[in-house]
Amino acid sequence: MRYFIELSYNGKNYHGWQIQPDAISVQEVLEKTISTLLRSEIKITGAGRTDTGVHAKQLFAHFDAEPIEDLPNFIFRLNSFLPKDIAVQDVFVVRDDAHARFDATQREYKYYLSLQKDPFREGSAYFVHQKPHLASMNQAAKVLSDHRDFQCFSRSKTDVKTYHCDIKMANWEEAGNQLVFTISADRFLRNMVRAIVGTLLEVGYGKMTLDEFHDVIKSKDRGKAGASAPAHGLYLTQVIYPDDIKE
Repeated sequence: MRYFIELSYNGKNYHGWQIQPDAISVQEVLEKTISTLLRSEIKITGAGRTDTGVHAKQLFAHFDAEPIEDLPNFIFRLNSFLPKDIAVQDVFVVRDDAHARFDATQREYKYYLSLQKDPFREGSAYFVHQKPHLASMNQAAKVLSDHRDFQCFSRSKTDVKTYHCDIKMANWEEAGNQLVFTISADRFLRNMVRAIVGTLLEVGYGKMTLDEFHDVIKSKDRGKAGASAPAHGLYLTQVIYPDDIKE
């Protein structure tokens, strides 16, 4: 049977989601734990791969296994065995051909900027010493929806066949002593959101004009975009699937 697993994790101690040859990853920890509980070698496929240090408030993955009789108890045992920085919210049966990555129709990320030093946000938001101009960044964020090719925001060494993404929305909001950037799209390129945030901050600090932001996207040149914002401020917050994904 095919199962979907819904989980969240603090990415501080992991080299991203995907299994790495010489580094610990969320996928590796999850596979080993599920394999131990089910007494069978289990392989897991995630909805996407977060980079080193990036967090996930919601991520889905799928795996195949013999029928699990008591799913609530399985979820309880799974959380008991997993480290404190990984939590499973749900495990449920899906169609045999359901795919956590390819069936996802939309993904959402949030990036958190902290405007004042806060020991309780250390490692979970990017502290900036000066507040950027919010309206300018939102003007630039609206520009993203006018484009489809985002090679300028992609990591240079990547194996994707296309740099096209359909951005549904992108905007900044002020919430207390934080600025929160929310962006959703059908797919994202590696390092894309952090590169966008870093470039929007260039606009917010007056180092790049709106026209120059347009030109960066058109250039398809990663070297012309801003530096990537730190990983610890980024969260994968939502992955959306068709309603008929469940069995």
